[in-house]
Amino acid sequence: MITLLLIAGAHDSCLAQKVTLDYYFNHEVHRTASGKTERYHYTWEDKANSGFSVWGDIFKKLGATLDTLGVAPTVGNLKGTAVYIIVDPDTKKESPHPNYIESADIKQIAAWVRRGGVLVMMANDSANVELPHFNNLASVFGMHFNDDLQNHVIDDAHFADGAVITTGSPIFKTADKVFLKDVCSINTVPPAVTALKIKNGTTIIAVVKYGKGTVFAVGDPWFYNEYVNGRLPASFENDKAANDVAAWLIKQATR
Repeated sequence: MITLLLIAGAHDSCLAQKVTLDYYFNHEVHRTASGKTERYHYTWEDKANSGFSVWGDIFKKLGATLDTLGVAPTVGNLKGTAVYIIVDPDTKKESPHPNYIESADIKQIAAWVRRGGVLVMMANDSANVELPHFNNLASVFGMHFNDDLQNHVIDDAHFADGAVITTGSPIFKTADKVFLKDVCSINTVPPAVTALKIKNGTTIIAVVKYGKGTVFAVGDPWFYNEYVNGRLPASFENDKAANDVAAWLIKQATR
């Protein structure tokens, strides 16, 4: 399984900040019971376990507005966006005609980040994400998603295998213990740095300042509804983590 308000009370000044979710590199579809083809998986609108509706609501409570981008990103069409989230780019298994992240896209995204944009890159375990092109983008920022599987969890009887301690992290202000399963690890080259490791010392979250902007990378889609809607055992604080990360991203954008 690598980013996003002004503050009078930490809310009013945030109203102009827009968080845009990519719908181009990730564009999974399935057939509904009626036979219609429907877009799903990691969307703001999807309220099922597969959606991002809960995380979207968190951003909105922090004062942000939500948007989507269903075409290739450019500096022009990202104008006005504070945080741009790319999650789990499609493989041919997920889409018959996937939109790969090409060199032209990388130049546009990097230029936008350099000007102050906050980019979020959310990968997945290597069997479920198109890593080669995603890594071409990540490499610009000194990061590389590895072809591996970390924190493997067999079933709900083994939630403890997905536990990660976040206490003391400058990003996770309120969450102390989170659940992250079946993630890919991340290698970093300075100035990119580790933001979170699992118990074996492997990096699963990395960040970097790039020009005036910021990149946040994680080896999993992580904050989809299934793992922030209360399904997890009470000892896991993914709901707090989702709020912590959203607030941190917004803070980077504000700077």
